[in-house]
Amino acid sequence: MISYLDNLTNTEIIFLSIGFIGQGLFASRFIVQWIYSEKKGESQIPLVFWYLSIFGGIGLLIYAIFRKDPVIIMGQSFGLFIYLRNLFLIYKKNNEKN
Repeated sequence: MISYLDNLTNTEIIFLSIGFIGQGLFASRFIVQWIYSEKKGESQIPLVFWYLSIFGGIGLLIYAIFRKDPVIIMGQSFGLFIYLRNLFLIYKKNNEKN
């Protein structure tokens, strides 16, 4: 891994870091959801799950655009729409209750 990093430009290292951070955020949403569900005693999705999805997805999308990877660009773009829509529906439902 060290020799791989030696061949990268500073810009490439920055985008690689963004990609790793995005992947970390994206993957952490499953751990958060699992812990939340265990505490509740049933399968539930906490609000933070959607924020981790969005920020992780944005990081991965930025990385994919830099790498010019159409598969990841398409997947993350579609996913971001779904995550944002879920947040919209959650906040809409909460506002109707108040």
